[in-house]
Amino acid sequence: MDVKEAILRRRSIRAYLPKPVPEDVLNRVLDAGRLAPSAVNRQEWRFIVVRDSGARKRVVEAAGNQAFIGTAPVILVFCATEGDSVMTCGQVCGTVDTSIALSYVTLAAVEEGLGTCWIGSYDEGRMKAALGIPANPRVVAITPLGYPAEDPPARSRKAMKEVVSYDKWG
Repeated sequence: MDVKEAILRRRSIRAYLPKPVPEDVLNRVLDAGRLAPSAVNRQEWRFIVVRDSGARKRVVEAAGNQAFIGTAPVILVFCATEGDSVMTCGQVCGTVDTSIALSYVTLAAVEEGLGTCWIGSYDEGRMKAALGIPANPRVVAITPLGYPAEDPPARSRKAMKEVVSYDKWG
């Protein structure tokens, strides 16, 4: 599968089969995130792999009781380890870099036949308490990870002319 195919096949999956993710598959998916680019190659991220049923339940609770998250055999929690580093353009390095890493993980998951769903709806304080995350790192996003139990259709996307301009805004 090439990158374009993975992009086209990626969906937000909200139902998972009760099938474990083999360790070698999980490691390939995580390695894609590890290899993602980051500002000054600082790699200021930490990926928490949540497989324990009790820990998954706490993550679900911290994510507003979105039950589908807990149906996946794995939940990945993406944290920016240096929450205060800011690029000269004003963007927070950790949030941008960790989001890039999660994007790489998402595409690698598709290649492995796995599904994900980018989740930004959670209580960060509760998530930190649930997983023993210290005060300084930021929880950027979470995703369930597992074999899809659904095959949702592609959602519409804006036309290129609505999102791309050349040489100036507009």
